[in-house]
Amino acid sequence: MFRRLKPYLSKYKGLLIGGFVLVILKSLFQSAGPQIIKETIDSIAPGTDMSGFLFYQKWVSVMQAQFALTLVAAFILCYLITETLSAIFLYLMRQTLIVMSRKIEYDLRSDTFSHIQKMELSFFQYTKTGDIMSRMTNDLANVREVLGPGIMYTANTIVSFFFILPMMVTISPKLTLFAFLPLIVLSFAIQQLSGMMMSRSQRVQEKLSDISSAVQENFSGIRVVKSFVLENLEILKFKKLSEDYVTLNLDAVKVRGIMMSSVILTIGMSVATLLWLGGREVMSGDMTIGQFTAFNFFLIMLIWPIVAVGWVINIFQRGSVSMKRLNEILDRAPAITDKNAEKIDTVRGSIEFRHLNFGFNGEPILKDISFVIKQGTTVGIVGATGSGKSLLVNLIARLYEAPEDTIFIDSKTIRHIPLDTLRQNIGMVMQDNFLFSDTIRNNILFGRFDADEEKMRWSGDIAQLHGNILDFPEKYETIIGERGITLSGGQKQRLAIARAVIREPKILILDDALSSVDTQTEESILTGLKTLMKDRTTILVSHRVHTVKSADMIFVLEDGALIERGAHDELLALGGYYAQLYQRQTIEEEVEAFN
Repeated sequence: MFRRLKPYLSKYKGLLIGGFVLVILKSLFQSAGPQIIKETIDSIAPGTDMSGFLFYQKWVSVMQAQFALTLVAAFILCYLITETLSAIFLYLMRQTLIVMSRKIEYDLRSDTFSHIQKMELSFFQYTKTGDIMSRMTNDLANVREVLGPGIMYTANTIVSFFFILPMMVTISPKLTLFAFLPLIVLSFAIQQLSGMMMSRSQRVQEKLSDISSAVQENFSGIRVVKSFVLENLEILKFKKLSEDYVTLNLDAVKVRGIMMSSVILTIGMSVATLLWLGGREVMSGDMTIGQFTAFNFFLIMLIWPIVAVGWVINIFQRGSVSMKRLNEILDRAPAITDKNAEKIDTVRGSIEFRHLNFGFNGEPILKDISFVIKQGTTVGIVGATGSGKSLLVNLIARLYEAPEDTIFIDSKTIRHIPLDTLRQNIGMVMQDNFLFSDTIRNNILFGRFDADEEKMRWSGDIAQLHGNILDFPEKYETIIGERGITLSGGQKQRLAIARAVIREPKILILDDALSSVDTQTEESILTGLKTLMKDRTTILVSHRVHTVKSADMIFVLEDGALIERGAHDELLALGGYYAQLYQRQTIEEEVEAFN
């Protein structure tokens, strides 16, 4: 997992190295405490020869300086100093390494979000939003746990053993061997349990992604759920997912419990061994009471590092699973890039399709499409639902990647035009308009943040929305709710049109963007667009003939094939599919008006 994290660790190597230095200093002063305790106890034991002790000469100098401190007081003072320094370095160690992990988490989350933003549209069609959210939150938090507590406690355990173990061996090699013998058995047990822990952690994370996806879809479609009175069914489905998640967590907890219990049992066996063998050595005179006490303190100091082994292994197991899930996204290169792009700052707006064939998973959708749209013209694309109209215009903006040399803008293949340049010069209003839970002002300015008040009102006028906005209590500062829930369907479409219009794009694409407005409003919008798009290219996509009949050129699609082209009157005279569609829709409008 550290392959991906290596650049981030290198970026903060100063904090990482500083953290390791602080771990060493903390362990150094911490391990000095039991040594001072040993000398303190042995110095006050009956019949002890004090001349060989560490502080004897200092005691003499203290007496000569007429200080009132006793030998024990001096030992206590030294002990307090070492413990204070150990506590200070412990605090600094945590501050340094935990801060490092938070900074890396920030960078990794930003980079992951940036990478996802570059992914092609099909990625989001085949990847659940809730799953992406789970990876961006829970999985990143697990990785941060590895980089913070995981690294910190691993380093602390290693350094603690490095300092303390030699001191224990110095006191009694035999006692050290017997005290640590159960740990050898523990290492084999942990090795076996860690594999089980990793597989269970992966299943837990995958089920958590399912829960996140279910919650996101349910709340996004809450109006559908309520309109079909399916709240109880959704509750039951969520309850089943939660029960499965609990079951998987319990399986993981069982393994984790066995692991932690093994650690505690091992510690208990070590302490029991120490009390039995150490007590006998004290009684036989082979070990002083101070040495026995210090040895106990050293072993107690190692209890937490030993206990932390199981916890750290669990952190690394979960972090490894989470990093693997993040790598599934980060290792997937965007399908649409600027690899072959030239230095182009703007486009004029002429569009050409040359024998385009396109589909998904081997299934053809668009078949041998060829046509030319001149700069400054308005074209209409009509056809039945599923005929490929939306896919066709999405290819122009490279939301999907068309085959090489099949789509050209200004006589240049679109792959040679930088994505930013291409999309900044295209204004698209989709069938499914997405509005942010923000003010009307910010939703309109989303396409152009530098626009002034006059420009914003101008775009609202063209979209026939300005009058409606003035009826709202807060005018342009009105919060429209998530996905524009407080607006009608027509108002949503018109707000989306205003958002596209304010950019004054060289190519404007309205993909069935007038389906929810009445005929009179539609005509007013189209009239306003004629002035705006005088020297620009406009593409009107619709299943309604009325929307496109005034276009300079109309393309008719059926089952992904271009079957007719021409102006409105030419197509009517042809008497083909378009003429039949026009007649049928005219009759439907007359019947609707009559009713």
